[in-house]
Amino acid sequence: MIPAAFARATIDREGAAGEAWLAELPGIIDELLTQWDCEPDGEAAHGQVGVVVPVRDDAVLKVSFPHPGNVHEPDAFEAWDGQGAVKLYERDDARYAMLLERAHPTTLMEHDEDVVVTAGDLHRRLRIPAPDGLPRMSEQADAWEEELRKDAAELDHPLPAAVIDAALAVVDELGRDQPEILIHGDFHPRNILRADREPWLAVDPKGYVGDPAYDATTFLRTRAAHQLGADDLITVLNHELELFADAAELDPERIRRWSHLNLVQSAFWGRRHGFGRARGGSQLDKFIALVDELAVSWS
Repeated sequence: MIPAAFARATIDREGAAGEAWLAELPGIIDELLTQWDCEPDGEAAHGQVGVVVPVRDDAVLKVSFPHPGNVHEPDAFEAWDGQGAVKLYERDDARYAMLLERAHPTTLMEHDEDVVVTAGDLHRRLRIPAPDGLPRMSEQADAWEEELRKDAAELDHPLPAAVIDAALAVVDELGRDQPEILIHGDFHPRNILRADREPWLAVDPKGYVGDPAYDATTFLRTRAAHQLGADDLITVLNHELELFADAAELDPERIRRWSHLNLVQSAFWGRRHGFGRARGGSQLDKFIALVDELAVSWS
């Protein structure tokens, strides 16, 4: 039941802890199948941190690697109660496991029509008052400021001081006092799946409390990578930002400011760690140059 690619990626990322968890995972899955009276119904799939086993009655068993970033996923699903997201049927927090409504493997990333409007509309529907006990994005503001100042001082980069100051202003003016709204936390097209009950449903939330306009920046950053070959990319992304803001009923300028902070952070992150598979060489240089350009444009 454990996909080989998932096993390799888990060991590469988590080392000995990942290897030990993988050794226990088949037993964990068997116990959960018995506990929730489920029968496997197809081959297991996986994301970055979890295995998904289809089971009878249009459900899936998801078991994730124990990590702080996965703790509040079931809380978000429970709060949404199927509104714009897959339904949560059962949860086992000690084993980072859930029984969820099944969706199709097709993601919004593979859908060519109305991607931005569809995502914006779904984002609007996910916007509800936050339940108690979830982590607040505002608690990260001090760390954001400290990291921005440290990176700006230590890294070799072309970003003007005014661009860095604008990012710091976002932290001070938007980051420290955020709305008590449940946000997805990792809202991008690959986390929006084709479904039967509704056309599209969200999956893999982080479950934070914060500004919905911040949540929109992850979607737009992913769109920037997708649109790399477009003529006049900045114009294209500005248009998509406006479309998303209109569908989500959010202030486009607020999204733009959060996006600016995100881009400056990404510019520094890329220099320290790379981006995804672009860990070095000309591809990484190209991505960093694009992020720098967007950060200046949206400052």
